[in-house]
Amino acid sequence: MGAHCCHHDHGPERHQDTPRGYRKALWVALIVNAAMFAVEVVSGMQAESVSLLSDALDFLGDAANYGISLWVLGLGLATRARASLIKALSMIVFGLWVLGCTIWHLTTGAMPSAPTMGLVGTLALMANLGVAGLLYAYRSGDSNMRSVWLCTRNDALGNVAVLLAALGVFGTGTAWPDVVVATVMASLALWAAWQVIGHARGELAQDGAAPDHCAGA
Repeated sequence: MGAHCCHHDHGPERHQDTPRGYRKALWVALIVNAAMFAVEVVSGMQAESVSLLSDALDFLGDAANYGISLWVLGLGLATRARASLIKALSMIVFGLWVLGCTIWHLTTGAMPSAPTMGLVGTLALMANLGVAGLLYAYRSGDSNMRSVWLCTRNDALGNVAVLLAALGVFGTGTAWPDVVVATVMASLALWAAWQVIGHARGELAQDGAAPDHCAGA
């Protein structure tokens, strides 16, 4: 009887009911993001666009995040919260990487290709809007689901920003719109990471404060 009362109180044994359709939505999101990473990294290098390259890395990070989310589905609250912290760290690394690339482009004076930015940015936006539509219903779950939604939302906003950067580069004939958008995208990633860390730490504290019903059993 003592073993039975412990079944829902510790670590991985504290299962979360996975919403119907969530696992399938994550698999679709994983495949779409992996494919778009390949498209954007090649296009970004050819177009010399830092905003496209930053968006490509974002797709790669999100593909990894969706994979982690699939792995921790149904595991305990603490395990899911720790996975969220790992994903938040990846978002911080992404933000800092983009800032570094932005500085490098400022020093080299590279001029991005506006037509390529516009074409690839539109394709990426369509992909992310489709993924966002799949995941919208799960945006208010635990920190793990919340981090997945924030990454997806940020991707769609980032794609709109890339399109605006393409218009700016075309209209001004300078790389400044591309640099500004990359900086905004980095800041958005850092802010989202801070939100996920706060949520995950709260869940870890909640899990640690859970009463031990086995004590004295």
